[in-house]
Amino acid sequence: MNTSTHQNIHVGVDTGKSQLDIFIRPIDIFFTVNNDEKGIKEAIKTIKQHVPQRVVVEATGRLEMPFIIACSEAKLPFVIANPIHIKRFAGAIGQRAKTDKLDARLIAHYSEAIQPNLTQLKPENMRLMSDLVARRHQLLAMQTMEKNRLQSLPKHLAGTIKPVLTTFKNQIEKTEQKILSLIESCPEYQNKNRLLQSVPGIGKVAAASIISNVPELGLITNKQAAALIGVAPINRESGRYKGKRVIQGGRAQVRTVLYMAMMSAMQCNSVFKDTYQRLLDAGKPKKVAIIACVRKMVVILNSMLRDGVMWNENIARN
Repeated sequence: MNTSTHQNIHVGVDTGKSQLDIFIRPIDIFFTVNNDEKGIKEAIKTIKQHVPQRVVVEATGRLEMPFIIACSEAKLPFVIANPIHIKRFAGAIGQRAKTDKLDARLIAHYSEAIQPNLTQLKPENMRLMSDLVARRHQLLAMQTMEKNRLQSLPKHLAGTIKPVLTTFKNQIEKTEQKILSLIESCPEYQNKNRLLQSVPGIGKVAAASIISNVPELGLITNKQAAALIGVAPINRESGRYKGKRVIQGGRAQVRTVLYMAMMSAMQCNSVFKDTYQRLLDAGKPKKVAIIACVRKMVVILNSMLRDGVMWNENIARN
C-alpha cells in the first residue's frame, strides 16, 4: 500500500560492488539489497510503492548501470549524480561521518535540497554506443589485415581483395554515422561530445569511445582516471629488485583509441607537441613519451568533464 502519495519522496542509492544501500526521505526508510538481478528487482518494487520524485544514484563507474537500467525500464525518475557535487553538499551541511546508511541518506538529502535535473540518458543507448565503437574497431582491424594482404599477394589476386576493402570502407562509414546519430539524440552525449572535441586531436570516434566506454570520466580523481585507462605506471619492486615501471590493465580499447588520437594531437596541439619533445630531450623512448602524453590527456579530459569547461591551452600547460 502506498503511504507516500502526498509527500515529496526522494530516494538516495549508495552503490557498491556487492550491495545497494537505499534511503527513502523523508519517511526515513533504509534497506540494503544485493547488487544483482534479484536484489535490484526487490529494490525497484519497494521504491515504486512510494512514488518518488527522484531516485538519485551516485555515479561510481559501471557498478550502478544495472540498477539504472532497471529504473529506466520501471519508468522511475532517476538522476546519475556527480560524486563531487554530493561531496560538496556534504561539506556544506557539515556531514563528515561515513557509513553506508549515512551515505545513502546524504544522497537522498541532496536530492531533496538541490533537486538536480533528471538524467535523460537512456542506458540502452550507452550499451549501443559501446557496441558500435567496438564494431568499428573490429572493422578497422580487418581492413588493415586485407590491406596488408594486398601488398603481399600476387597482383592477379588483387581483384579478390579490393571489393572486400570497399565493403569494409562502406561499413565503417555506416557505423560512424550511427555513432554520430546516437550522440546527437542525447543532450548529455552532446554536451560531453562538445567538451571532448574542443581538445585539438580528439575527434568524433575518440569522443564516442570515451563517452561509451569510460562513463565515469569526470566523476573520479585524475589518478583513478589514469589507472582506469591503463596509462598509470605501475611499480615492479620486490626486496632489492627494482624493475622498470610499466603500464598494465585498464580498458585497452579506449587506450588504443587515445594512443591514435595522440598521434594526431602531437601534430596540431602545441601542449602535447611540446610535452612530447621535452620528454624526448630528457632521453625518454618515443613510446614511453607518447604514453606519458596520453596520461596527461586523460587527466586534462577528466578535469574538463568534471568542471564542465572547454579546452584551455593555458590551463592545460599547468
